[in-house]
Amino acid sequence: MAKILVCDKVSQKLIDGIQQMGHEVLYKTGMDEDELAKTVPGFDAMVVRSATKVTEKVIDAGLGSLKVIIRAGVGIDNIKHEYAKSKGIDVRNTPAASSPSVAELAIAHMFSVYRFVARSTWRLRKGDDFKKIKKESQGHELFGKTLGIIGIGRIGREVAWRAHALGMKIIAHDPYITDPGLDYVEMVSLDDLLARADSITLHVPKPEKPIIGREEIAKMKDGGVIINTARGGVVDEEALLEALNSGKLWGAGIDVWL
Repeated sequence: MAKILVCDKVSQKLIDGIQQMGHEVLYKTGMDEDELAKTVPGFDAMVVRSATKVTEKVIDAGLGSLKVIIRAGVGIDNIKHEYAKSKGIDVRNTPAASSPSVAELAIAHMFSVYRFVARSTWRLRKGDDFKKIKKESQGHELFGKTLGIIGIGRIGREVAWRAHALGMKIIAHDPYITDPGLDYVEMVSLDDLLARADSITLHVPKPEKPIIGREEIAKMKDGGVIINTARGGVVDEEALLEALNSGKLWGAGIDVWL
């Protein structure tokens, strides 16, 4: 029997399943670094999502019992994974677990931006005149538009499949993948993608510097849209705000911030 510490919100089915296998589970969320360091000693495994930060202090506190840190999701940038491995603690992730959910969210952001869903709802609740809202919220179809996907891994391919079903043209850029195995996806250079895409969605790990900054936005079509459901820091937020305020970009759907 293993002792497992679950630190972020997960499905109750996961908790029940672990317990049915005979393991002991402590399900405790919202812990800061100090509380987590006090809690982790004696546990064999930790399960985290993106909220919990597994620092060197936390890892040191778990030495002697902690064998594995499991990220319920893709990115492991909230875990000091190299430090953990240097201490003999394995770090695992679940790369396919959230791919459909993130892809659906990216598509939902596109619908929201092009159809003024969030803005119109907010204005109605605020009490603005309905006819004025309708006049100023003339949306656009996704059908026929070109979607540029930066990062055509698991999530990027899920987005491509859904966007293709909506009648969008799909171009993609990925420095590590030359053939995503989808005949409706055209692989292009980053500059080509920036110039041709009506909407750009990013599905990449957290980079050292933004992939989309002022220079990249300047290369985009006027009236373009940026969707970021990947990581804060993938898009330069100041440059994005400037482009939205100037009208260079039509809109943006952002799920992550620095």
